[in-house]
Amino acid sequence: MAGITDLTFRLLCKEFGAEGLTTEMISAKGLHYKDKKTASLMKLDEREKPTSIQIFGSDPDIMGEIAPIVEAAGASSIDINMGCPMPKIVNNGDGSALMKNPALAGEVVRKVKSNVKIPVTVKIRKGWDSETAPEFAKVLEASGADMITVHGRTREEFYSGSADWGTIARVKSAVKIPVIGNGDIRTGQDAKRMMEETGCDGVMVGRSSQGNPFIFRQIKEYLEKGEITYFPTAIEKLETALLHIDNLCKEKGESRGIKEARKHVAWYIKGMPHSNELKTKVFTVTELSEMSKLLRFAIDNMEK
Repeated sequence: MAGITDLTFRLLCKEFGAEGLTTEMISAKGLHYKDKKTASLMKLDEREKPTSIQIFGSDPDIMGEIAPIVEAAGASSIDINMGCPMPKIVNNGDGSALMKNPALAGEVVRKVKSNVKIPVTVKIRKGWDSETAPEFAKVLEASGADMITVHGRTREEFYSGSADWGTIARVKSAVKIPVIGNGDIRTGQDAKRMMEETGCDGVMVGRSSQGNPFIFRQIKEYLEKGEITYFPTAIEKLETALLHIDNLCKEKGESRGIKEARKHVAWYIKGMPHSNELKTKVFTVTELSEMSKLLRFAIDNMEK
């Protein structure tokens, strides 16, 4: 979710019911070398907490060194990403590449844990090219991890096919610390079914929240009441998109904000009448006023 779960989006998800939030993943080496852009990703808002700051890296000493910096930024916990499948990450030995080296992964957790007082959690996958998550999770637990989130695909699968929820259940059985399930949660019903089938202690939603922060309200409603009565209208989705892009431009400046807003708007309008035509226009917009005008025009047409 790099480039997506920034402060603006996190606050929106919180408004719609997300109970815990995680930042974009942040390079430990970037913090080590005092890169200002990297450090800016740690900006938090009291309204969003509890928020976990997610870091990635495979050098135990650097990970341990920067952990207090992350804690001082106001993180409620530190999440270590050992699940990212992207080539530019794994080619450096980071992300899910650590699943090929349990001993090193354990040392990374130990170094981070020993240097902070807040909880340290880890995000993993099913494995690199086969299931190794249950045994890997035991190493993380023994190294001091306070919680593990499991995505039910291997690194080689990236995001193809279906997530193997059985892996989540086997990790849950292998460790005593809390386990969070992740992968293919698209509805409130999916969230409840995952918890029932795997015994996991909670669920994490990623890609299904893109253009759809409403999913958190729906999940909470289904878990609490066993039914979903809240279904946002197309107009509500567009109104939320307007709020999102306005806040994004306030946070990052109009030039950068409007460029980043394009993908979000494309997700919000997906499946709406004439969305392809609107999407084409969205990706040519360079000013907030122009984007607002486009979406307001779409709303006015729906209201007629």
